[in-house]
Formats: sequence, structure tokens, C-alpha cells
Amino acid sequence: MAHASTYQPKTAFTRWLDSRLPIVRFVADFMAFPNPRNLGYLWTFGGILSFCLLVQIFTGVILAMHYVPSTALAFDSVEKLMRDVNYGWLLRYTHMVGASLFFFAVYIHIFRGLYFGSYKAPREVLWMIGVTILIIMIATAFMGYSLVWGQMSFWAVTVITNLFSSLDSVVSGLGTTLVQWIWGGFSVDNATLNRLFSLHYLLPFVIVGLVALHIWALHMPGSNNPTGLDVRNEAKETLPFHPYFTVKDLLALAAFGLVFAYFVFYTPNYLGDSINYVPANPLQTPPHIVPEWYFLPFYAILRAIPSKLGGVIAMFGALVVLFFIPWLDTSRVRSTKYRPIYFWFFWALVFDCIALGYLGSQPPEGNALLFSRIFTFYYFAHFLLIMPILGLIETPRPMPASIADTFKHKEEGEAGRRMHPVPAE
Repeated sequence: MAHASTYQPKTAFTRWLDSRLPIVRFVADFMAFPNPRNLGYLWTFGGILSFCLLVQIFTGVILAMHYVPSTALAFDSVEKLMRDVNYGWLLRYTHMVGASLFFFAVYIHIFRGLYFGSYKAPREVLWMIGVTILIIMIATAFMGYSLVWGQMSFWAVTVITNLFSSLDSVVSGLGTTLVQWIWGGFSVDNATLNRLFSLHYLLPFVIVGLVALHIWALHMPGSNNPTGLDVRNEAKETLPFHPYFTVKDLLALAAFGLVFAYFVFYTPNYLGDSINYVPANPLQTPPHIVPEWYFLPFYAILRAIPSKLGGVIAMFGALVVLFFIPWLDTSRVRSTKYRPIYFWFFWALVFDCIALGYLGSQPPEGNALLFSRIFTFYYFAHFLLIMPILGLIETPRPMPASIADTFKHKEEGEAGRRMHPVPAE
């Protein structure tokens, strides 16, 4: 739904600038970009994610000014930051809480895309860029978590990087060589920490570039909407992004900010692990190594497979399979609202991911291990079996003729029912 520019420079300076660097035109066209009128508050999470990214970069750059990437001083530099730097505690807690809420928002954003079919043509590239952003976010967050150099951070790095040694069963010595290359030696030490710090500082700016591509890819076909229908009449079915959707985004952002502030000021460590306030000790392994909550579903999948190599393949496969969803889903209908059978499978997937998150926090034994395997099987079956098969045999519900039909009154008795209006907010 890319549209022609309507910006007209009004002064000599803006005309001069527009012919050389059309930044004002870009902003004006961005604000005037038409969006479907029936977008709900789930679409505000795109703006919320942009806010989270900016917060993480701003606080991260300042934190890096006080951090010492050395195994002897890293933990103490973080504690000094908390105690001696003016508002250092606020910066660190904002960065910590921001990481958790960033993932919370991105998971909602992903499930919204899955529910309303935002990955279907012509938005396949948009979806694939989004999955790439998720993978780099996971890598960035893992590296950031390691920088505290507490007990859980140290052992998380040790365990996760050791996973690559499973490649020895494919090519003899390959995994061990790769692990030593990542470590920069024969154990997790100073070289490892320096590499993690360098990449943790770099990758957020890579994410910024990918977000720009994500927005660009979004503006070519335009936003999806709850009906999954394409815009047919731009005048009747769309509204400019500003002021209609900017106001809506700001309201959602204000509500999100209240939740953010609550965690920062009242329970900043609620989503973390207290053992990470103990300095790293290579000679004492924690009884139960658990990553941050946003990694737990993938951690459960890793531990559910009895083979080390199989667990690694399954864990990475859980992310890679997301790239192929636009082609795995064979349904002709985008929105799950009009798919009576798949509706239940979608919510089963949501429950499955929450259950995997809980199981990832439990010791891998007994019933926890059994259920991890069951839920891991369903995770892959949902994408590789249910989506392709159900799309071919399911009969969708009747759909409105156009987006306009979802927010305008229908005459009483038309088609035997009256459609309720959705306010054009």
C-alpha cells in the first residue's frame, strides 16, 4: 500500500533541503501513511517495541561507560555502578526491566502476527525480517546477561557455549574447536567476557538497521488488520497515521510505561535470579542453572531431547521453523477469527509455549521432563503438520466483503444479521 508523496516544501530552505536530503518529506509521508481504520490496540506494540529499543540503547551506552569487561572487575564494576554512580541504580534497573518487557512485548507482537496471519503474502519478507530481529535479540540479551559475571551468568555462558561441542559427533573435533574459538581459550575467561561485551554493544545497532528494514517492508504492502482483508477503498477504509494512530500509540505507551515504572521502582529483581548477586565462581556449580524467563521455552526444548546434538538442533529449529510459516500455512484466509478449527489450535500453541516456559524453570526430571517432550512435540507439530493439513481441509466462516463492512452499520436483516460497528479510533 505504498502511496505517492503528498509533501510540499513551503520555504526556500525546505525546498533546498528536500532536493538534497528529503528527511522532512520522509517524516511527513510517514505521518501521513494510511492505515486500516479497524486496527486495535494489539497493533500499538510496534510503537512500544521501538520505545523499548531506544530505552535499551540509551541506558546501555551509559552503563558501558562505567562497566569494566574483566573477569576480575566486572562484578565489582556493576556493584560500584549501583552504589556510587549518580542514578546508576536507576539506569541498571531500567536496563534489566527493559530487557524483560522488551521480550514480553515482542512475544505479544509475534502471537498477534500469527493470529491475524500477518505473515501471509505479500508480507513474507516483513515476517522474515521480524524473525531475524527476534534471533538477534535473543543473542544480544544472552550476551548482556553474561556481563554481570555473577554465578548464574557465568554458568549460563559455560553451559550454552558448550552446546556447540555437540558438533563433534558430526565432524570430529569441530565442536571443540568452535567452543575454544568462542571462548578465546580453553575455558570461559577474560577473552570470553571481552567478546561478549563487544558483541552486546554492537548488536543493538544491527537491530536498529533491521527495524528500519522491517518498517520499510511494512510500508510496501501496508499494515494487516483484524479481518485480514486488503484495503480496497483507501478513502473509506484507512486513516492517516497521524494524528489518529499516534494518539492511540501514545495512550498504549503511557499504560505500558506505568507497568515499566512499577517494576523498576518496586520489584526490579522480581524477574531475575538472586544467585546472580553472588560473584562468579568457576569451582562451584549452582544446583540448578536457569536462564532468564524469556529463554525458558527454548531451554525446555533443549533439555527435552535426550541427545545433546538433537537438543541443540531442536532448540535452534524452534526458531528456524518460524521463517517458513508463510509457506507452511496453506489456508486461504489470513485471520484466525474466521477459522473455527484453527482458532483452538492457535490457543493450544499459546498454552504450549507458556507451559514450556514453566517446564524450563523446573529440574529436568520425572514428570517435568515427560511433559517437556510432549509440549515440544506439539510445538513442532503445530507448524509442520497442523498448519499445512488444516489449511487444506478447514472451511472458513463467512467473511465481510470489505474492511468497511466491519465498522459501518449494516441494514437490519441484511444477510440475516446486523454487524456491530468497530469505532474508527
